[in-house]
Amino acid sequence: MHRTSLMWFSHDLRLDDNPVLHMAANSDALVCVFFVEPEWFQPIATSQQSGPRIGRHRWRFLHQSLEDLNQQLKALGQRLLLVYESPAKALPGLIHRFSVNRVCRSLHATAHEQRQWQQLTERYSDIEWLQLSSYDLFQSQQLPFDNAQLPSSFSKFRKLIEQIPCPTPLAAPPCLPLSPLDSDTIRQASAAIPSVPLQPMPSDELRRLVGGEGRAQQHLKQYFNSAKPSSYKQVRNELDGWHHSTKLSSWLANGCLSVRRVIAALKRYEQEVEANDSTYWIYFELLWREYFHCYAKHHGAKLFQFKGLGETRPLTSFYPQRFRQWSAGKTQFPLVNACINQLNATGYLSNRGRQIVASCLVNELQLDWRYGAAYFEYQLIDYDVAVNWGNWQYIAGVGADPKGGRHFNIEKQTQIFDPDGDYIQRWQGQQSAAPLDSVDCADWPNWQ
Repeated sequence: MHRTSLMWFSHDLRLDDNPVLHMAANSDALVCVFFVEPEWFQPIATSQQSGPRIGRHRWRFLHQSLEDLNQQLKALGQRLLLVYESPAKALPGLIHRFSVNRVCRSLHATAHEQRQWQQLTERYSDIEWLQLSSYDLFQSQQLPFDNAQLPSSFSKFRKLIEQIPCPTPLAAPPCLPLSPLDSDTIRQASAAIPSVPLQPMPSDELRRLVGGEGRAQQHLKQYFNSAKPSSYKQVRNELDGWHHSTKLSSWLANGCLSVRRVIAALKRYEQEVEANDSTYWIYFELLWREYFHCYAKHHGAKLFQFKGLGETRPLTSFYPQRFRQWSAGKTQFPLVNACINQLNATGYLSNRGRQIVASCLVNELQLDWRYGAAYFEYQLIDYDVAVNWGNWQYIAGVGADPKGGRHFNIEKQTQIFDPDGDYIQRWQGQQSAAPLDSVDCADWPNWQ
């Protein structure tokens, strides 16, 4: 039987260490597709979001990643078809047009994507539907617990996971089956894709954050060829600067880089250079990422609910003027303003900065945490659904952490991390704030 597979790229935009692509390559013909969903760019009126899901920074990085993936595929005689439509609407036509009898996709952590997958498999039960994890460190069967028995805290999770050897990453496939796509189909489909806003990045350092597997592999090599991993723990809480973190998160979030490849590079560094608290802390942070992915699979829709895993709703609400001040960087707190201004200008913010602005939104401004999570979804080039919403639940005190929420003293954070005011000055944090509860209909969130 002639086998035509459809490789449904999503958050695995690479050839290296992509088990789904290896599975799809075992075919006579291969159609490589990425779905650019129109709803990403359209205002959505929900309880916590009225703006689009994806902003200009996220779209720029994703678009660059897709262009790079297409070049990687072309080197193996393949092409990437960009389809400006939802998978549910576009897949039936693709299956019929190319006589597809197998669909391969990377496993998603969230309930919506899994429900969509289930509906498609039931609708087209006469073809084969295959999923594997390409986004996580482990396949589900490699974990020391099943999804129903997720440890109740990160500490318990970490102690179990650290006993398991990390899987060896796969090399990129040396060849791929031929594509039935013709140039006209590729060109017509690409013409429908939204353009990328051309705006200069205000930070020279952050201009290095360019999407794609090529840039990801280049940065991974440069980072672990330097001495920076040995001092990661000492600098990880700095608010600004290229070297205060690994800067791998954007490529990991878009699937341009495999977490298994990062772990392999880290272990090699520890064997050949040095193993210390800092190198362990890089692994520790990657385990947090793994935990949130397991957390999202286990808790499903609770990841997005106001009360999260709790029994009662938080004592916060929605105040339009306060949210508008927060998202515009015009609060009473210069450090918060500077962090938000950097986020709005670049699509990137340090981990410490994210914690500070999230704590301010939940505690000082008494706002529903989901509005902050949705705003991060819109802005961050390293947006990872499980990590983003899981971290916001953590700050808001509605997640799995037994200690409850986190409240950062903004004045103290300023004294520790920006004692001379350099960061606040650089990102123009000294802006006046209007009274907190001056409400107007124009203040409702719409962050286009």
